[in-house]
Amino acid sequence: MTERPHISVVVPVYNEEENLPELQRRLACTLAPYEYDVLFIDDGSRDASLALLLAFHKENPRMKALSFSRNFGHQVAISAGIDHAGGDAVILMDGDLQDPPEVLPQFIEKWKEGFEVVYAVRRRRKENLLKRLAYAAFYRILRKVSYLSIPLDSGDFCLMDRKVADVVRGLPERTRFVRGLRTWAGYRQTGLEYERDKRYAGKPKYTFGKLLKLAYDGIVAFSDIPLRLAIYLGLGSAAAAFLGGLLVVYEKVTNNVPVVGWTSTIVTLLFLGGMILTTLGIIGEYISRIYEEVKHRPLYIIRERIGV
Repeated sequence: MTERPHISVVVPVYNEEENLPELQRRLACTLAPYEYDVLFIDDGSRDASLALLLAFHKENPRMKALSFSRNFGHQVAISAGIDHAGGDAVILMDGDLQDPPEVLPQFIEKWKEGFEVVYAVRRRRKENLLKRLAYAAFYRILRKVSYLSIPLDSGDFCLMDRKVADVVRGLPERTRFVRGLRTWAGYRQTGLEYERDKRYAGKPKYTFGKLLKLAYDGIVAFSDIPLRLAIYLGLGSAAAAFLGGLLVVYEKVTNNVPVVGWTSTIVTLLFLGGMILTTLGIIGEYISRIYEEVKHRPLYIIRERIGV
């Protein structure tokens, strides 16, 4: 580590014109003692976000930006920031001020102690009960099914050493789940508790559907449990059918009970058909991801560079 390390902060932005002025002010105040730059990733915003980012750069050349040709998604925007960040340490944070900039010096101190990844752990979330329960359930399910020990209640808000950022940047997969990739990279990691703030202004850009997709991507990318579940369903169905067959034969031989029951037959066929389709759907999901990988399209397209 150099005597005066350079800190790069990556901030994905999508229609955040109401939050950007306050975010820029607080980042500039917090990072003033350091050698730093802030890289905003405009993920196809349709409001005045890009114009504000251009104004920030004219006022302070340390404020830089990349603008995508369209909306490619939050995880892709973070990945683009990691690709272009040049600091000795790279900090990832959201642009809605739920990740308070005032926590960044604590990240940097932990990094100076020798930790190569410092991830934020949410002590408390200032959001509605349903959302808090959904997040808590997701992280615990992911922890159970994943082959990685992904930290509980930890999102993308983190600091990564240069060497870790280079590893994550070199990972080729297109379905990005950055907190999982960060865990996979290894190195010395530690958590830092903080209180996640409410959104400063505007409406959340991560809808429930997008959050559900992110959770789904994380489970599929870092677990083979869904594929194993298909095997277990098949074996369970075969075992149930075999036992049912034995019962029918036993009743016929011992009690001369004829085989009856069109309703039970149809229900059984529908049940088996549903499980077969479910299994095919699970396999198809993994195949579709393989198809996405082999097309080798770029992860994102940059329309404009501001100071980068």
